[in-house]
Amino acid sequence: MARDIGTTRCLRGTATPAETRAVLQAFQRALETGELQSLLDVLAPDVVALSDGGGLRHALLRPVTGIQNVARLLAAGWWRRDAERSVQPVHINGSPGLLVRVNGEIDGVIAVRVENGHVTGVYHVRNPHKLSHLEQETTVTRTSSTSRSDASSAPCRHFVD
Repeated sequence: MARDIGTTRCLRGTATPAETRAVLQAFQRALETGELQSLLDVLAPDVVALSDGGGLRHALLRPVTGIQNVARLLAAGWWRRDAERSVQPVHINGSPGLLVRVNGEIDGVIAVRVENGHVTGVYHVRNPHKLSHLEQETTVTRTSSTSRSDASSAPCRHFVD
């Protein structure tokens, strides 16, 4: 289905699991390096970024929209501060995301929406009340690759509400 957004015409479509993994990996690398061009390559033209700090942690006051604005926000983002930070892929309530740790402690979760090979939505949750359940993580290991050709035996981190 096509829709007009200003002068940008965008086509939306469901991403395959393999496409979602590839885009999430590229997004993770772009966040880790803070390279503006890498972010521009992975973000959709009409990407939207939101965050939730619950009034207890720094967060965006309103949505940030558009590839240039979101890329600049992310390139100048949290990983440049003086702290040991890490990002790892996770599934949050069945959707792809990234778990952010600062000095070994959970700092937030970045959920992403992937469509047509690009990140179209970024939602950064830093609200401690919404993150408290993340300590109850479950490690799931795939044991058979017969049902899907792209399955592997690597562990995958899953979090549930």
